[in-house]
Amino acid sequence: MTPEERARRSAEVMWADDRASQAAGMALVDVGPGRATVTMTLRDDMANGHGIAHGGYVFALADSAFAFACNSYNTRVVAQHNSITYLTPGKVGEELTAVATEAHRAGRSGIYDVIVTGGDGRKVAIFRGHSRQISGTHFEEAGA
Repeated sequence: MTPEERARRSAEVMWADDRASQAAGMALVDVGPGRATVTMTLRDDMANGHGIAHGGYVFALADSAFAFACNSYNTRVVAQHNSITYLTPGKVGEELTAVATEAHRAGRSGIYDVIVTGGDGRKVAIFRGHSRQISGTHFEEAGA
C-alpha cells in the first residue's frame, strides 16, 4: 500500500464515524501523508451575534483538517494542544477552505499548521495543532 493510499483509507475510516464534521457540512477534498484539505460553507445557523461566522465553526473546520492530516499514517492520533488566531471574519454563504500541513513529526508527536481561507482567498485564521499518537490503527493492513 502506498503512503497516499494509506492516507486515503485512514481518512475514509475516520470520516465514516465523524458525525460532527458531517453535520457541519464539511467535505474532505484532499488527503495525503501529513496533509489534508477540508471545506465548509458557512450557513445562517453558524452566524454569531455580529452576523459573521461563529469562531467555533472556524476552529472546528481547522481542527478537522488537522485531524485528517495527523491521522494519515494509519496511526491513531489525538490533539495534545491547539491554538488559533482569527484574522478576518468568515461570512455566511462563503465556502471556507482549511489546508493542513505537517510542520514536524517525530516519535509519537507531531506539529501541524492549518491555514483557513475564505472564498476570495483571504486568510481567515491560522491554526497550529500538536498531536500525540495513541495505541491502535484505523484499519488492518495486509501483511502487517
